[in-house]
Amino acid sequence: MNGDTLQQQARDRVEDLPGAELVYPFGPDWEVFKVRGKVNMLMTDVIGEPIVIVKADPEDSKTLRENHRDITPGFHMNKKHWITLNPGETLQKNLVEDLVTESYLLVVENLPRAKRPVDPEIFGDRRGL
Repeated sequence: MNGDTLQQQARDRVEDLPGAELVYPFGPDWEVFKVRGKVNMLMTDVIGEPIVIVKADPEDSKTLRENHRDITPGFHMNKKHWITLNPGETLQKNLVEDLVTESYLLVVENLPRAKRPVDPEIFGDRRGL
């Protein structure tokens, strides 16, 4: 999948998630998506190609990087907890959507219960990751 398609699929998915908002705290070259003030996804093309950066469970992150050459450690983020989705042939639409959803839920899980826009235990299907 090319970079523009990758970013559009990620953008389409995050826009469907309750409480997600787009902000530009780092300028117009960085799309930053937050839920209740906490970052759950970033998009940019400052490295010369469009990329998507999402939060991931450390064990899942390792497995994903080993099995998909288009998934690398998080660009400018904690390499243990964030991954970068790069344009290429190994990423399918459903995987991109699942990773965006999982990133959102990882952030929501750490919010105080009263601030959560959804219950992360019952929102979405997390078994496929």
